[in-house]
Order: sequence, then C-alpha cells, then structure tokens
Amino acid sequence: MYYKQPTQLQAVILDWAGTVVDFGSFAPTQIFVEAFAEFDVQVSIEEARGPMGMGKWDHIRTLCNLPAVSERYKKAFGRTPTDDDVTAIYNRFMPLQIEKIAAHSALIPGALSTINGLRDNGLKIGSCSGYPAVVMAKVVELAEQNGYVADHVVATDEVPNGRPYPAQALANVIALGISDVASCVKVDDTVPGILEGRSAGMWTVALVCSGNALGLTYEEYQALSQENLASERTRIHALFAGSRPHYLIDTINDLPSVIADIDRRLAAGEVPQAS
Repeated sequence: MYYKQPTQLQAVILDWAGTVVDFGSFAPTQIFVEAFAEFDVQVSIEEARGPMGMGKWDHIRTLCNLPAVSERYKKAFGRTPTDDDVTAIYNRFMPLQIEKIAAHSALIPGALSTINGLRDNGLKIGSCSGYPAVVMAKVVELAEQNGYVADHVVATDEVPNGRPYPAQALANVIALGISDVASCVKVDDTVPGILEGRSAGMWTVALVCSGNALGLTYEEYQALSQENLASERTRIHALFAGSRPHYLIDTINDLPSVIADIDRRLAAGEVPQAS
C-alpha cells in the first residue's frame, strides 16, 4: 500500500459560539462576568474575552492567573485563588450558563444556508466547542430548533485535553470516518480554536467579525463605518497572527470561496502542514 494525498476536502469542523450561533460570542463572556461577581470579584467583559476558546474551567483558571484579577480576589478573600476556588467559580458558572444560553442561541445570519450549501457539495459537518457536555446539549437542542444539526458534536470535557490541544478536532475525524486530517478544515473565532486545528494537521480558517475578537452584535457590526471596520480587521488579524491561520474571513458566509481554494491547493499537491 502507498500513501495517497487527499485531493479535496471531506469535512468542515465548526466551532459554535461566534461561528455558527451567537454573533459576537456573548453567551460565555457575560456569564463569566456574572459568575465572578457572585464571589464579589469584578471581571470586565474585555478580561473575560481574553482566554476565549479554552475549556471553561481552564478559562476561569487563566482569568484567575491574571495579576489584576488575582489581586481583586485576594482583596475579597485574603488569598490568591486556588484550584479549589476555580472549581467553586466554575460550579457557579455552569448553572448560570445553562440558564441563559437561550438568550444567545440565534444562528448567525446566513449561516444555515451556507452550511447547507457545504453539505450539498458533499462535505460532512463536524463541530466542537469550549462548552462542557451539559451546556453543549442545550446549545445543540436550541440550534436544532433553528434548523441546524451538525453531523457530530464534541464537548470540551469529552476528551482528555481541550483546546488548544487537537483532541476535539481529531475526535470528529474519527467519528465522521475521515480518511486524512489534511482533508479537513477547522473554522473558529478564537486563537485556541485555530491552534486546535493547526495541531490536528488541518486547514484553519479564523473568523474576524462574527466572534469573540470583534465582540459586537450583528447590528453593531453592520453599523461600523468602513474605516472602523478596516481598523478592526487589522487589529484582529494581528491577534490571530501567532496561531497562523491559513485564512482569515469576516464570517462563515465567506467560507465557500475558501473551501474552493483549499480544494484547488489540495489538487495541486499542497498540504496544510506545509503552509
């Protein structure tokens, strides 16, 4: 037997919040703020957005490691936050997240039509998220009510290591029966999500405007002047630079042209690991 390099894509592995649902990725960020507030520790939306894409316990741990947040916690409790303290915040975060996820469950405008088009072209639709399974179940249920059903879903606590490790993306490869990681593309609005795809040996597409990095509602995004939008694109491109996404696009609705280009590159013998 001989290795045969893939010549076209077989699957798209999509993130959820900020990618397919919840334009601006507000559901997780706002709940982090509220969960910390219940422990009398102030965390800003901007701080909460920083580690987005990681599993939620790891996200809280990372926030607690921020010198400013650690100092606020110390003022409230007389010590810097331990892992047990992180778990206590996480345990409060979880029911808040489940309770309020419906408020941010709308599909990103145009996403369903775009995904259906990808399916019509023979692509399988995998998915993964920084949400744990108990939250993911609610997200999936709400998305189904809006017409979106992924072929496979992997929550962050269903693998040994969440993002930026490749486990969730690779779990999709196995479940979907994909023959080669180079025939997959990972689409995400966060740096850990792009690193996940990179580490899994996939093509990667970073979303610039629909997710955590821009952090605006769809209406606010639509209202941006061309000058401000160009400035924000420059800032966000720099934010993603270290994770080396193969492509940067505004929203999932720009994905079909990227898929066509990746197919062209695969047919020409290119592989994602080489670029």
